[in-house]
Amino acid sequence: MRATMGSIAPGTPLREGLERILRGRTGGLIVLGHDKTIESISTGGFELDVPFTPTGLRELAKMDGAIILDKDATRILRAAVHLMPDPTIHTDESGTRHRTADRVARQTNHAVVSVSQSMQLIAVYVGEHRRVLEEAGAILGRANQALATLERYKLRLDEVSGALSALEIEDLVTVRDVCSVAQRLEMVTRIAAEIEDYVLELGSDGRLLSLQLDELVTGVDLDRQLIVRDYLPGGRNSRKPADVLADLSRVGAGDLVDLSAVSRALGLGSGEHLDSAVSPRGYRLLAKVPRLPSPVVERLVDHFGTLQKLLAAGIEDLQAVDGVGELRARSVREGLSRLAESSILERYV
Repeated sequence: MRATMGSIAPGTPLREGLERILRGRTGGLIVLGHDKTIESISTGGFELDVPFTPTGLRELAKMDGAIILDKDATRILRAAVHLMPDPTIHTDESGTRHRTADRVARQTNHAVVSVSQSMQLIAVYVGEHRRVLEEAGAILGRANQALATLERYKLRLDEVSGALSALEIEDLVTVRDVCSVAQRLEMVTRIAAEIEDYVLELGSDGRLLSLQLDELVTGVDLDRQLIVRDYLPGGRNSRKPADVLADLSRVGAGDLVDLSAVSRALGLGSGEHLDSAVSPRGYRLLAKVPRLPSPVVERLVDHFGTLQKLLAAGIEDLQAVDGVGELRARSVREGLSRLAESSILERYV
């Protein structure tokens, strides 16, 4: 559905053709894709195989029957086709055109677009899913509201993330602190995903929205991975970070506000463990040290084990790690010291 919505977003040739049909009040049925299954349910019509143009689509829609395009909507393959999908396929649609579109989409797994003459709407069917195209103004209004919500959540995320960094340096982190950051990261990720859908539907009208979104969520995906790697419980049966993030993404919207549910998804215990002390490995703070390659970060964490040992390590101790020379050891030492100082100042000043 996402790919289909992108292909018919404002500014695309196909969207222009659909809007021409809508304004012409003729209605239309367009299938995106052609294979043996489509061929088996198609009768009559004309073989065309010509380049797609919005005006061509509009003119062909004046005839009865469906129009079959290639999957990428670059060529018009057939027109005035009578589609005969399996009548036993269930559909909740009432109009003949919409019932046909729904059944063809379910039977063939190709995207089908139905333009209603009487209702003046464009409906998209992909498999068992149906979406009605809306005016760009209505989508933009909801998108701006979601963007304002994202800005508030991102501001709160920055606050709890900074507080966690200070607690990590002082070795005072609890499960509750970790879950608060993970919770906010997940919320920001979900709101961003919703806005991405709006951007996709808006097409060329969503460029500015896309730039604002990119600015707000830059680094969020990396932070999600780092906090999981920092606090992932060890042991023989330990999970991979990707599995933990997948479990977190499956937490329902209603349960996400409950830190106990977040804690269980992270593998840090249930509600009674929220005030238990935990120690980070150091991935989050090392990621903030400039020009420090990922392999070196891995070796530093493997060598020292915890952030507190990293913070206590001198230049000679750091040089004992493979790939860390004197210059890099000084860079790591100074970088961690600056981060520790700034984090504590932000927390208490």
